[in-house]
Amino acid sequence: QVHLAESGGGLVQPGGSLRLSCATSGFSLDYYAIGWFRQAPGKEREGVSCISSSGGTTYYADSVKGRFTISRGDVKNTVYLQMNSLKPEDTAVYYCAGPATFCSKYEDEYDYWGRGTQVTVSS
Repeated sequence: QVHLAESGGGLVQPGGSLRLSCATSGFSLDYYAIGWFRQAPGKEREGVSCISSSGGTTYYADSVKGRFTISRGDVKNTVYLQMNSLKPEDTAVYYCAGPATFCSKYEDEYDYWGRGTQVTVSS
């Protein structure tokens, strides 16, 4: 049974860092891509980042490029999203999604979603 669970969210000051984790089960990351999405209050959910099965292909939204890094974890079946230089506009519920055939910023490519983790960037 496919399952995804996010963790690592919280309250952080502007300029701070957080690392989100997506623990997966029911499929192998060796064969599937994982995506990270976020939804801010009053806004549509948007694709933030994704990583291919090999880890060789990644995608970042323009708004996070240079600040966020997605990676396959040293813990098996885990994907991380390292978020640095956080801004108030990064405040949102962050979701991981999978498994996908390829790295994509589009929600329709993902069949399963975690429940989300809240990230709040505020002084």
